[in-house]
Amino acid sequence: MTTTYAALLRGINVGGSRKVPMADLRTLLAGLGHGGVRTYLQSGQAVFTADHGDEDSLAAELTSAIEKQFGFAVDVIVRDHAYLRAVADNCPFPAAELEAKQLHVTYFSAPVDAGRFAEIDQPAHLPEEFRLGDRALYLYAPDGLGRSKLAEILSRPRFNKGLIATSRNWNTVVKLVEMTGD
Repeated sequence: MTTTYAALLRGINVGGSRKVPMADLRTLLAGLGHGGVRTYLQSGQAVFTADHGDEDSLAAELTSAIEKQFGFAVDVIVRDHAYLRAVADNCPFPAAELEAKQLHVTYFSAPVDAGRFAEIDQPAHLPEEFRLGDRALYLYAPDGLGRSKLAEILSRPRFNKGLIATSRNWNTVVKLVEMTGD
């Protein structure tokens, strides 16, 4: 059975370092035997079909191939359409009423529980808020991510220890649902 997936690459093509040209990423994925390969933006999203493996094995395969091809390690999360659709559908914030820059999703490589973030005084950061979902964290930052004090705290290594975590704005969340649903 063929499944459509999105690969989320963490920390590439930012500030002129760790460059992974999207054309090269498409070629790499096709070379791994995947079909329907497409990329979105330059910040590390690729959509592809696979008839073997699961999310974790596909992420490991792509991580290894990127390191071999480009000479540096890149964390990769792979998720299928059903998961991406569920993340969008289960957003605890009124996404349709917000600007895309105000709403972000951090995808995690494994489940997280609220205890991991217990020390964060959420009321002190209002109107910014976050909520946990299935291997995801939703962040509402009304002034955008760049000005968000809560985003700065959430990105600290102690909150993501032992996990791969990569964030996307709401436009990208929605686009990946569309692209994997085609």
